[in-house]
Amino acid sequence: MPHIYACHLSDQLIQFTGPDKKSYLHGQITQDVNLLTNDALLWAGQCDAKGKLWSILRLFNFQDDYFAITSKDEIENALAEFKKYAVFAKVDIEQNKNHQLVGLFGDDLSAVLSELEIILPTENNSTIDFKFGKAIKLDNNRLILCIDKKAQLPSCITLLESEQKWQSLSILAGEPKLNNQAIAEYVPQMVNLQAIGGISFKKGCYKGQETVARMKFLGKNKRAMYILEANTNKPFEATEVEQQLGENWRRAGKLIQTSFDIDTNRAYALAIMPNDLALDTLLRTKQENPISIEIKPLPYSLIEE
Repeated sequence: MPHIYACHLSDQLIQFTGPDKKSYLHGQITQDVNLLTNDALLWAGQCDAKGKLWSILRLFNFQDDYFAITSKDEIENALAEFKKYAVFAKVDIEQNKNHQLVGLFGDDLSAVLSELEIILPTENNSTIDFKFGKAIKLDNNRLILCIDKKAQLPSCITLLESEQKWQSLSILAGEPKLNNQAIAEYVPQMVNLQAIGGISFKKGCYKGQETVARMKFLGKNKRAMYILEANTNKPFEATEVEQQLGENWRRAGKLIQTSFDIDTNRAYALAIMPNDLALDTLLRTKQENPISIEIKPLPYSLIEE
């Protein structure tokens, strides 16, 4: 039987309830909330007035409420900003602590899908209700399960103590996530949010819209998110990467996420760097014993229509 793995995710859930939840959320994020159907998963960004990201969100609809998945580093600022103007609308915004997020992955998930009675949609980034909650399909080999904390996983699953393997797969898929140092530092295009459908340029006003639009229509954005990989026997210790220029090394960008696969001795990272950087650029971590890094191709295009 193919190996099927699961891990408890450190990501957090924000829940939006009330009659004004759609109109309120629509005015707070880069995404068009009118596109949020019961079977859709939508990326979105929550910006400050200058267009810098407070959080990156994955939105879905569950039991007539809206849910947003964000990282443990982003949840505090995200909640505070969402609640700041909520007193003027009929909407309740709270961190959901009744459900757990589980990452499910493997080369063949058919056994566990059958046991959970989940019939997956054909499209990636889609969702479906099932007996224990909501199943979120990222691709054919990765699901996020949003389930009650009392729900038991099938015995055919190997439950991992760490989410590092899951994080590595997320990084290799080019899925952006901010760490503490990256909050309010980057506009959405710098983390490739436009490339994964996380920005609507046709919707009405939202906080930071002027900056986001200027980046697109005036070509102001000069940075992008890259996938990095290194062959090493230890995790990345650095927060920055350097590029070689002649005989010298100069700062190239900052790491916003890292992971380490102890079984393969491979370290992975997402880094924000100049968007014209060649894929064969020589890079290393900025630390006492630097680690050589390779840039991996993104699984999507950054060329905008």
